[in-house]
Amino acid sequence: MLDRYQQVRQISEKICQPLATEDYTIQSMPDVSPPKWHLAHTTWFFETFLLLPHLPGYQVFHPQFNYLFNSYYEAVGARHPRHQRGILSRPTVAEVYQYREYVDQAITKLLSIIPTHPDLANLLTLGLHHEQQHQELLLTDIKHILALNPLNPVYRDDLQSKLDKAGSDFEWLEYPGGLYSIGHAGTEFAFDNESPRHQVYLQDYQVGNRLVTNGEYLEFIEAGGYQNAKYWLAEGWATIQTQQWQAPLYWELIDRQWQIMTLGGLQQFDNFAPVCHVSFYEADAYATWKGKRLPTEAEWEIATVDIPQIGNFLDNDYLHPIPAKNSQHQFFGDVWEWTQSAYLPYPGFQIADGAIGEYNGKFMCNQMVLRGGSCVTSANHLRSTYRNFFPPSTRWQFSGIRLASDVSANR
Repeated sequence: MLDRYQQVRQISEKICQPLATEDYTIQSMPDVSPPKWHLAHTTWFFETFLLLPHLPGYQVFHPQFNYLFNSYYEAVGARHPRHQRGILSRPTVAEVYQYREYVDQAITKLLSIIPTHPDLANLLTLGLHHEQQHQELLLTDIKHILALNPLNPVYRDDLQSKLDKAGSDFEWLEYPGGLYSIGHAGTEFAFDNESPRHQVYLQDYQVGNRLVTNGEYLEFIEAGGYQNAKYWLAEGWATIQTQQWQAPLYWELIDRQWQIMTLGGLQQFDNFAPVCHVSFYEADAYATWKGKRLPTEAEWEIATVDIPQIGNFLDNDYLHPIPAKNSQHQFFGDVWEWTQSAYLPYPGFQIADGAIGEYNGKFMCNQMVLRGGSCVTSANHLRSTYRNFFPPSTRWQFSGIRLASDVSANR
């Protein structure tokens, strides 16, 4: 467990190594947190939920850090406003790293007593998966921070790249209707919102064998998709009018040629790579334009039952979606896939007691479910039952599109 803990904690710091000190403190919009805050908040999680209750004699690193680095846990007390995290020049970056080292040393001490306390082992595992979620957020937030800079700064100039001359042909994968079971079951770790396992009834359906590509989405743009209200949900149409969206986030039209801002800087437009950084509204509008729809989360999960969890993850070090090959369905990695399912509790879901119960349950309103992970998700963090969720206007996450259809609609 100590090896696992150290490995996860080191990845967070490795992600931040390419940053200048000035990059650590920027909050480019309310949904983005400064990298310094992520490093401190994940440390606060271990301090608050493991060390303070369970390590005898533990003294907090700083008495005000509970206020500064509590994210949304009402049961833990008052907190600094989320949209003002970027005004905190103190603690310094160096002090945040000292905080991490202090807590890491205390966790090492705590691990010596965990074997006799299985509940602590479960809490530690939750804390590690929580930090992996923030590693994803670190990369999505760093990308947003740097992309708003007119200098187009490069986060890393040594990333792997994969510009393809050809992609995978599109085909439909067909699944019979019937009664199925979805949701997590078993003893392996899963978040509470993935349970309980329950039955759903599905009609015959089909999903695309790969993700929608940049080139395919460009056809939607050039066909006037952003100018035609008939493809859009009312809120989506209002959003693109207000925000003046004309293309996915990070697309830039330079000398009449599209380029895409990545963590490796501005890159040539790749027709065959999955389209990325689209909102649910854009994903739904594209599907409507094609005469199709987005899959439900149950359809997506059943489609992945026999699919190996192989894909383009954080571990592959592209940090950007790559084209599919003929044998790869892209269900895992590359981009989080919007579904048409609202984020709601499964039948029989019970919120856990205490502050940990606030982790997922209280957000089950006004959000949509995404599945499959992305190119900045750690491979060992993911499961086919994993339910990510964001508001439908969200675009700064690595989110994309898979088409679905009723079988009868294509006959």
